[in-house]
Amino acid sequence: MSPSAVSTNGIGIADLPNQRHKIVAKRGTNFTLMVVGESGLGKTTFINTLFTTTIKEKKNQAKRHAKQTDKTVEIEITKAELEEKMFNVKLTVIDTPGFGDYVNNRDSWLPIVEFIDDQHESYMRQEQQPHREEKLDMRVHSCLYFIRPTGHTLKPLDIEVMKRLGSRVNLIPVIAKADTLTPKDLETFKRRVREVIAAQNIQVYQCPIESDDETSTKRNMNIMAAMPFAIIGSDEDVIAPDGRKVKGRQYSWGIAEVENEDHCDFKKLRSLLIRTHMLDLISTTEETHYENYRQSQMETRKFGEAKPKKLDNPKFKEEEEALRKRFTEQVKQEENRFRQWEQHLIAERDRLNKDLEAEHSHIKSLEQELETIQAGLSSKGGRK
Repeated sequence: MSPSAVSTNGIGIADLPNQRHKIVAKRGTNFTLMVVGESGLGKTTFINTLFTTTIKEKKNQAKRHAKQTDKTVEIEITKAELEEKMFNVKLTVIDTPGFGDYVNNRDSWLPIVEFIDDQHESYMRQEQQPHREEKLDMRVHSCLYFIRPTGHTLKPLDIEVMKRLGSRVNLIPVIAKADTLTPKDLETFKRRVREVIAAQNIQVYQCPIESDDETSTKRNMNIMAAMPFAIIGSDEDVIAPDGRKVKGRQYSWGIAEVENEDHCDFKKLRSLLIRTHMLDLISTTEETHYENYRQSQMETRKFGEAKPKKLDNPKFKEEEEALRKRFTEQVKQEENRFRQWEQHLIAERDRLNKDLEAEHSHIKSLEQELETIQAGLSSKGGRK
């Protein structure tokens, strides 16, 4: 049967993308971005520079390490609503202060991993409810892991955390403060990080490369070739030698520009996160990471059953170990005190025994003297 003739104007199927665009533009979208890394790597500055507005307030440098004795990783949530050309984005930024800031960072990633899993769990529970009109969605769409620019390679903590994050979220490694390394050292450091990521089988976000447009394909290849992204964070305006006002850092040797691709990968990372692949990050979270979590939970739980709570919280373990250690020390102190008291009693007993023996000897000597005197008196009485 031959296909029926269609008018040159069509029936309107080609207008479906336009309809979809109108719906999306009306609703807006939610985007959740998590930043993980040690203190002092410029995470707050980067977020503010990325969205060209103050999303997060900078912390007081003097109080940055005031809570170091707590040894806890916190979860800070900052919400903002951005608008551009009548399109709204409800942005959520998740920060993790305290991560990697201690000598012993064992299990420091658990609060971060648990937060990501809890958002999947919360969304899954909402989907199982009879009424699902207004679902609260805080699933993390992208996680930027900030790497300290040591110039060597990834630390064991970096490897461990990136392994656990890569299987749960769209992980994007970022080299912070790239202007502290020379171009040659930076390229060597990037290569070493890529080698470790490949050797350790760490899952990082891979954007779609192929596109109908050759220009888009080239752009995607250039973006992925820059990973891990080396960035310079600055929200201050400086004057370039040619008179331009740019975001950057002023040094004695010149200016490091934030948006200059010859200086860092900031523009490529911003393009990946916002301009070209935000939708892919959202859909990958929905179709891959959330579905993996949902499937793993459905295989081990009944429908509607609550997630079992883990009782082996590392924070409680540390507190238990500290209490046990303190109890052991107190027991040892009491034992030492008891031994000293016992030794004191033994010494006092020995002293009293010696005094008693001396008194006994003295009494005996007195008795002997008395007997001698009595014997002398008796002999004198017999003579009379």
